[in-house]
Amino acid sequence: MIKDKALEELFLTQKPHFDDHDVFMADLTKRLDAVEFIRQHQEASVRRYKMAMVAAFIVGIVSGAVTMVFILSTPADVPLFTFHFETSILLWFAKNSRPIAATALALAMTLSMLSIINNVQDIMRTLGKGAFMPKYSS
Repeated sequence: MIKDKALEELFLTQKPHFDDHDVFMADLTKRLDAVEFIRQHQEASVRRYKMAMVAAFIVGIVSGAVTMVFILSTPADVPLFTFHFETSILLWFAKNSRPIAATALALAMTLSMLSIINNVQDIMRTLGKGAFMPKYSS
């Protein structure tokens, strides 16, 4: 209690003085401009991330559809690819080319979806950290 009173008296005795109002305003304006620049940069980054996610989604849908149409349009008993010289490993790949291609497509789509989910989480974290930024009405 005594320390609180002593601190209160110490703060009350301090009389800040501003000698040059123009320097203070210039410094304040410079800092506010820096905050505005950071806010605009953050908004531009979020827009870029959102556009990248939309582009990845569209490319994934189109490439998946094209691949599935290609796989399903060829006869089931014909392998997707053949080799001019055949060894046991190459023959096995040629015989099982359809399941291999379907598995590779599924893995690629899974990795793409994980990447998109990771980007969404990054954007949410960025927006969460930027919540303290002041909102200016236009």
